[in-house]
Amino acid sequence: MTKVPFSPDELQIVGEFLNTTESFLPRTFKYNTPITVLENFQAAVNGGEHLWMPTSNDIINIESRVNRDHVARAEIRDLGPAQPEEEKGGPDLFGIEWVFVPQAGGSMVKPGKPTLENANEWYEKIKFPDIDALDWESVATLNAPFRNETRVVGCCFQNGLFERLISFMDFGGAAMAIIDDEQKDAIHDLFDKLADMYIAMIQKYIDAIDVKEVLFHDDWGSQRGPFFSLDTCMEMIVPHMKKISDFAHSKGLIFQHHCCGKNELLVPAMIAAGVDLWSGQPINDKEMLYEKYGKDIMLGIEVPELPADASDEDIEAAAKAFVQKYSKYPIMAIVRTASPKFIEALYRQSRIAICGEATVAV
Repeated sequence: MTKVPFSPDELQIVGEFLNTTESFLPRTFKYNTPITVLENFQAAVNGGEHLWMPTSNDIINIESRVNRDHVARAEIRDLGPAQPEEEKGGPDLFGIEWVFVPQAGGSMVKPGKPTLENANEWYEKIKFPDIDALDWESVATLNAPFRNETRVVGCCFQNGLFERLISFMDFGGAAMAIIDDEQKDAIHDLFDKLADMYIAMIQKYIDAIDVKEVLFHDDWGSQRGPFFSLDTCMEMIVPHMKKISDFAHSKGLIFQHHCCGKNELLVPAMIAAGVDLWSGQPINDKEMLYEKYGKDIMLGIEVPELPADASDEDIEAAAKAFVQKYSKYPIMAIVRTASPKFIEALYRQSRIAICGEATVAV
């Protein structure tokens, strides 16, 4: 890719990106960039010559109401109507009942006796959904405008492998099962079948709305540390997650892992599982992770917090310093709390740092 020098006219607004009805993202404007946001992000992830620092506003993930997991967890993100309060919760894809907790803004598995007391019971007690029977035509029709988007449009899976196991067994049962030699074979069989299900759904999303990314949601830790050891993760989760990421990569998709918790110790497992991008929570030592693993996995890193009355000069200086600090390997700048001025400065400073600035004829 040719490194086109930065020109100020790139910051002309030429449109606005499409957003879902309910979204974590702010209004995001299109600028007169030399390549598309999608092309730039793909180049950054794949080790190509990207032209500016990607940001968290560059990706939008569809969480379709056709997937009952999103309904149950009150996480619908598509172009349909907002989810009414009374419809949040209920059965997920496997019929597991969830309860919406307004105070938490999310759902939890309905308290009570877990579906599985032992992982070996899943062969008889767990009925997998018929993915082909879901209304994928409505996904395509409702979200058709996303096929023409020039930023990264992805599909999200709320319940990954370990989180799915938790929904079947509760947390304590799941945590014990993955280290119990008498249950490990059953869990491998379950995770392998789950991987096949997610692969089938990814293909459906590709066919429906031409997604370019997968966001795989599987929390592995608390605020203190991981739920399990690196060895356990490598043995029990990585092979099945790698199966999913291999398929995504074979289709040219970015594979992003959403994984809450202080999971610094598990980053080698993410790399082994084929994860392209992990944002992680700020409780993780991002600077250490960047230096240690930045060449092997793209990290999402929070931009600095600036006061509301920061001057233009201070904003420009902060953006420049951030770009210089993370210039060795590509990152995704997390800009959820950043002002439009800072995002603009970040684009300008990263363009200049990577490609230089166009000379103006006198």
